[in-house]
Amino acid sequence: MLKIANSHYDSIRQHGEETYPHECCGVLLGRMDGDERLVTSIVRCGNTRADSPHNRYHIDERELIAAQKQARQRGEDIVGFYHSHPDHPARWSATDLAEAHWLGCSYVITSVTKAKADVTNSFALTGTLEEDKRFVDELLVVEDAVAAPPSKA
Repeated sequence: MLKIANSHYDSIRQHGEETYPHECCGVLLGRMDGDERLVTSIVRCGNTRADSPHNRYHIDERELIAAQKQARQRGEDIVGFYHSHPDHPARWSATDLAEAHWLGCSYVITSVTKAKADVTNSFALTGTLEEDKRFVDELLVVEDAVAAPPSKA
């Protein structure tokens, strides 16, 4: 299950509208609490995919490292990623699966139809190795506020 505050959920959807007709992308920071991932902040990233940004995305490694550093400073982790599908369903594609490598993370996809955010779904990347990874539908819980569990210091 992925829990996210309304404000972060709305920001993800707005990001998709702003970048339409190209895909948006970003990182979800937060904490794990058993089988739940709790989003405490999002990091917007630029889509560096020059060859087909309307149906593919890529996050620059420097932005990913910066997000990891930000999470570490907050005592948190990267718990997932998000991107949009302009004029396509909020379902993962074969390319999404091939390019997903963070096992145990959530992958949030928002369908943006004619510049308006539509459906938003979440998928957990499961498996133990790259060879057996798969996406499974994940419950996405949007709340007024998400309380992060205390850090284990």
